[in-house]
Amino acid sequence: MSDFEHALNSYLDELLSFARSKINNPQLAADAVQDSLLKALRKRDTLRDESRLRSWLYQILRNTIHDLHRKSKRSLMETTDPDTIATQEEMEHIACSCIEKLLPALNRDYAYIINELELKQKPLKEVSEHLDITPNNLKVKRHRARRQLKERLEQTCRLCAAHGCLDCDCDSN
Repeated sequence: MSDFEHALNSYLDELLSFARSKINNPQLAADAVQDSLLKALRKRDTLRDESRLRSWLYQILRNTIHDLHRKSKRSLMETTDPDTIATQEEMEHIACSCIEKLLPALNRDYAYIINELELKQKPLKEVSEHLDITPNNLKVKRHRARRQLKERLEQTCRLCAAHGCLDCDCDSN
């Protein structure tokens, strides 16, 4: 075993722990680490500074995890079997069940905005008038509300949130 391979081995547990923090499926996390280490072995001649090996490995792993998420999203979108495609009503129910459960965890104003604009599909102007704010101010608050909701979804639903909540089996409390 070369010095480079020994160095890779020394970071294995650390990389696996990082992958598991980003991917809620232990087997998928292990596969991501394995793929990233194989990429590192193939591209070891591109590493210019041996002292940067650790950060280089983390960057490869982050890219591998990102690619994994992107491929999962694409494969969900490319599904052509009519029996596996959810209807719009089913997709709204799936997404809304997690969102509705998480509304109480949001800032009260943000929860109201998400409920009215996203779930009830009320017009922006109507909601801004009800809140007595300008439509532009509401757009800013909507953006912040969505960001806070996204954070809560990622904390609660983990990997299924990254995959679009299309096959959600999380337990959002």
